[in-house]
Amino acid sequence: MERITISLDEDLAAAFDALIAERGYHNRSEAMRDLLRAELERAHQSRRDDGHCIAALSYVFNHHERELAERLTGLQHDHHDLTVSTLHAHLDHDNCIECAILKGPSDVVRQFAAVMMAERGVRHGSLNLISVDVARGGHQHGGGTAYRKGGGGPHVHYRPRT
Repeated sequence: MERITISLDEDLAAAFDALIAERGYHNRSEAMRDLLRAELERAHQSRRDDGHCIAALSYVFNHHERELAERLTGLQHDHHDLTVSTLHAHLDHDNCIECAILKGPSDVVRQFAAVMMAERGVRHGSLNLISVDVARGGHQHGGGTAYRKGGGGPHVHYRPRT
């Protein structure tokens, strides 16, 4: 680990310490690392490169909206290569929230999320995208697992950047 030193004026240091306490960090270093990671990811995303990502897409919708739930499910099936899993929860008698875990090329994930959020009746959509490095796994997990013939085989690892 590399050590760096920064200087802050008293007001900025006090505001930073207040933020650290509010968020429950144990020390300034932990907070600074998280702030740096967030800013590096924001800068990376602003370049909109053609790399890969993992993402969480969340949105609220009225399940009484004509065929909306079926349209959303259909879109996910049409893009089954992007959709890892979906969580659905009922908020009240009319509204539901869904959270879809996605993976794939960043530009394709963004396009898919935009289409989902643009569906008539979808409200409060948000995409949290995290850049990853993709590596093909040349090994097996679990020492020959029973659920997959041959114990696994080639697969993909997604390693978050920074």
